Amino acid sequence: MTKACDLSGKKVQFGNNVSKANNKTRRKFNVNLQSVTFKSDILNKNIRFSVATSSIRTVSKFGGIDEFLTQTKSKKLSQKAKRVQRAMNNAQKKAS
Repeated sequence: MTKACDLSGKKVQFGNNVSKANNKTRRKFNVNLQSVTFKSDILNKNIRFSVATSSIRTVSKFGGIDEFLTQTKSKKLSQKAKRVQRAMNNAQKKAS
């Protein structure tokens, strides 16, 4: 499992710890990833993603995973999220 968010693309970053004496030591800034299940009204099923906590807040701001995926460009999404996005688009086309 990669340490990257499925919805926002956030991943591990690297930097330095800097002491008062300006000594630098390398460190990692890990993403706060959580495994979350979202309910899709369009697909009528639950979808599990590994997402950053900031992405959870963004999804709730949009009003759900359906609205988030329909308004987000696919280049920011992981392969799994792109598959779900395509399935939602196909389901919406069949419904209309």
